[in-house]
Amino acid sequence: MGSCKKSRMKEAACRRFLSVVVVTVGGVLLLIFLLRAKSTVELAKEPAFDVNRMEGNASDFSARVRSGLNLPVQNELSLELERRNQLPPRNQDLFPSLAAGHVIIVLYVHNRPQYLQMVVESLSQVVGIGETMLIVSHDGYFQEMNKIIEGIRFCQVKQIFAPYSPHIFSNRFPGVSLNDCRDKDDAATNKCDGNPDQYGNHRSLKIVSLKHHWWWMMNTVWDGLAETHGHSGHILFIEEDHFIFPNAYRNLQALVKLKLKKCPSCYAANLAPSDVNSRGEGWASLIAERMGNVGYSFNRTVWRKIHRKAKEFCYFDEYNWDITMWATVYPSFGAPVYTLRGPKTSAVHFGKCGLHQGQAANKTCINNGVVKVALDEGDKVMNIDSNWDVRIFKHQPGYKAGFKGWGGWGDDRDRQLCLDFSQMYRSKEAASF
Repeated sequence: MGSCKKSRMKEAACRRFLSVVVVTVGGVLLLIFLLRAKSTVELAKEPAFDVNRMEGNASDFSARVRSGLNLPVQNELSLELERRNQLPPRNQDLFPSLAAGHVIIVLYVHNRPQYLQMVVESLSQVVGIGETMLIVSHDGYFQEMNKIIEGIRFCQVKQIFAPYSPHIFSNRFPGVSLNDCRDKDDAATNKCDGNPDQYGNHRSLKIVSLKHHWWWMMNTVWDGLAETHGHSGHILFIEEDHFIFPNAYRNLQALVKLKLKKCPSCYAANLAPSDVNSRGEGWASLIAERMGNVGYSFNRTVWRKIHRKAKEFCYFDEYNWDITMWATVYPSFGAPVYTLRGPKTSAVHFGKCGLHQGQAANKTCINNGVVKVALDEGDKVMNIDSNWDVRIFKHQPGYKAGFKGWGGWGDDRDRQLCLDFSQMYRSKEAASF
């Protein structure tokens, strides 16, 4: 009797064991199937550079970006900034989703905290700002600038930091090394490094960083971020010394829609006239004119046209990104490059000092330490009429094809770094130049 009980117990134990084995094996097989299915879907969606799988530390990410390129060896700060660039947007608990048809806003900044505080305050009053995402692109890392952005609570915010900014390399390129040529040094005589610009001047860190940051930012925003991957709509670009009116976002949404019908040949939509001193004409009509550099927006199709002109952009001896675009990139499109705007401005340029002035406690760049922009009731609500016709401004003054540039961009190292930025998120096979 005892032996029979033992036999039945062994059989029961065996059956339980087999059941556990079957369930375990079945679970493993199901998990493998699901993972393979997920991988197949992700592979089908995968772009030339996989912005959706940026797991790992900053050095791993950097190695993938640097593959096949001649980007400078990064220091610890550069790697840390690259890691921060992969962090998700903040304030998603306050704004869990973005509105359909939203226009992403990119604010690119340098190191003028007084100015930045003003533009952030103006953005906080913009109608509809909570519907979209604000991407802030920093030229390097400055603690006070970072602190201001971290205080934003009125929309989703993502920060990106230029990891190859000359400002974060203290003793070698893209910063300045001890053996770099200075001013009008003769490289052969002084046995120093560098190529002079067309006027005989060697590179200046503060000057070259302007063009580097803009081009790095454009390539990163359009091709290197999971948050913008697949975004086919317009992206608005503003700077830290642009005061944005409360009606700016609603006006821009209206202009983007009207552009398709009223001005299909227009490349962009602008918040402000190309003449930064103008507040607009006040007419009952839309304006098509040369693209301005205050509050300009365009879509991915236009970006692809610009990206195909990387060589023209990177080799033109001009340190200003906007003059480079006006003098060499836009003319190469073969037809006038117009932008559509309203008859009244929705943004103004308030800066009185250059990009690398107005820092710390110095209040001389802002009258009495504040910006005073007079707003009327029409500046607070959308004031674009869909029934207006379009008036085209032709033969406007300004930089055009044939202008040889102000220089400041003659060093071969800067030109190559610029070209490398163009390929950061693209395979060699997909490179268009």
